[in-house]
Amino acid sequence: MSPLFDKAVKELSLPLRHEDVIRQQAAEKNLDPALIAAVIYAESRFVDQTSPAGATGLMQILPTTAHYIADLSGGTAFEPGDLATPQINIAYGSYYLRYLMDKYEEDPVLSLAAYNAGEGKVDEWRSTGEEFTVSAIPFLETRAYVEKVLDARRDYRAQYSSELGL
Repeated sequence: MSPLFDKAVKELSLPLRHEDVIRQQAAEKNLDPALIAAVIYAESRFVDQTSPAGATGLMQILPTTAHYIADLSGGTAFEPGDLATPQINIAYGSYYLRYLMDKYEEDPVLSLAAYNAGEGKVDEWRSTGEEFTVSAIPFLETRAYVEKVLDARRDYRAQYSSELGL
C-alpha cells in the first residue's frame, strides 16, 4: 500500500482537521488535544453541521450552552451564528470541556457524560454516592457516547500524535 492510500484510509476512518486550533485550545485550557479531537469526532466527525436539536458546529454546542459559556468566560460579544466558525466553536467547546473537567475533578467519564447529557443529569446520577463508571451511566446513549470518545481519544493519540503535538 502506498503512503497516500494509507493516509486516505486513515482520514476516512478517523478524520482530523483544524489541528492548529485544537493544539492552541488544548494548550490554552490545559486539555489533552486528543480529547478535544475525540469530542469533535464523536459530535460531528469534523463536519460543520446543525443537529435537529439545534446544536451547532464541530463540537455541537447548543445556543443555550454557548450563552452559558459566554457568561462563564466573560464573553460579551457572543452571537449564536459565531458557533459556525470552527475557531470559535472549538474555543467554546474546549472552554466548556475544561469547565467540566474542573467541576468533576479531572474525571473524563463524568466530564464527557456531562458534555453529552448535561451537568444536572450527571449530578443526579452521582447523588447515589456510588462510584461512577462508564458502565454505571444509566442513559444508553450517553454511555455509548462516553465509550466512543474515550476510544477515539486513544486512537487519536496513537494515529495523530505529531499532528496534535503529543
